[in-house]
Amino acid sequence: MQSALDVTLRGCEELLPRAEWVAKLQRSHRTGQPLRIKLGLDPTAPDIHLGHTVVLNKLRQLQDLGHTVIFLIGDFTSMIGDPSGRNTTRPPLTAEQIKANAETYYRQASLVLDPARTEIRYNSEWSDPLGARGLIALASRYTVARMMERDDFTNRFKAGTPISVHEFLYPLMQGYDSVALQSDLELGGTDQKFNLLMGRHLQQEYGQEPQCILTMPLLVGLDGVEKMSKSKGNYIGISEPANAMYAKLLSISDTLMWTYYTLLSFRSEADIAALKAEVEAGRNPKDAKVLLAKEITARFHGAAAADAAEQDFQNRARGGVPDVLPEVSLSGAPLGISALLRQAGLVASGGEGQRLIEQNGVRIDGTTISDKALRVEAGTYVVQVGKRKFARVTLVA
Repeated sequence: MQSALDVTLRGCEELLPRAEWVAKLQRSHRTGQPLRIKLGLDPTAPDIHLGHTVVLNKLRQLQDLGHTVIFLIGDFTSMIGDPSGRNTTRPPLTAEQIKANAETYYRQASLVLDPARTEIRYNSEWSDPLGARGLIALASRYTVARMMERDDFTNRFKAGTPISVHEFLYPLMQGYDSVALQSDLELGGTDQKFNLLMGRHLQQEYGQEPQCILTMPLLVGLDGVEKMSKSKGNYIGISEPANAMYAKLLSISDTLMWTYYTLLSFRSEADIAALKAEVEAGRNPKDAKVLLAKEITARFHGAAAADAAEQDFQNRARGGVPDVLPEVSLSGAPLGISALLRQAGLVASGGEGQRLIEQNGVRIDGTTISDKALRVEAGTYVVQVGKRKFARVTLVA
């Protein structure tokens, strides 16, 4: 029993109420009946990044204890838009956007979860049939005063920022998911605490045993400051190429590395503590970072790809060219260097290309380019931007 509780608590922010969870674990152990553990994700983007896998890792740990994991895709709630952490109304997604994003979510989550032991559900299953009458009945089970206790709403109300009525429906519908699924435990990030507690409240309203809630920290992104987010550009996507994933993991700070170990690694806490002690005793922290980068890269791409990514990184660090380069064909020779960089996908804009040239960050066939007005003649070239971006560009007239 203690080991099951230790697995639950590893890296978690809060477990509420702990006594109720212990009682659920004891009952499950005594009866052999697995507990129902739920994670809901709204398919608001087409890909999952490592920040999402913090809760997925916890699900996998609990799954390995023999419990039933429910991976809930919020196709209905996505059409409302989660107000969590927002100071403005979140634009709802269209049904087409939701469908396109949901198609990749479970496939990517299955790289962490065991698909054979995962129950996949969509909350439109019970939310659509609820109808207007059912929605009104559901809304009667919570007060506006309690809803306004939520920080997002309180702050926006005080600031005079509009709050749409439909935003009140989001936590209600997420809470109703727990009723429909009869969940024993719901996981989420720390920003989801209000919504998770709503599930407990509504289960009690509907005469069910209330779920416990477990919140996980929000993973800090590559910048070491903000939470990992695609919009902030500080993320590592789990479908990124192995070489890019490995290099990004090596770029995190020596301090942040230990948080990543706790929240992302499948190593035991004892192993991590021993590794940390070695580093504190003088071992190069890069050794530990390499082990982490290889573990995470291997999880999503396989051990061979992780080994190849390590070799590729070492080659680049020595100033070498990767064995495999993206092949790009362009026309319009002679072509201005900024336009070439942009059309080859090596920079986002001509302005960025100009800045990189000024910083001596652009090379063609190993030669640093300093002339921002350079026009590149027809031919095939290895073009390098910064330390990690390469392309073999074939330019024709």
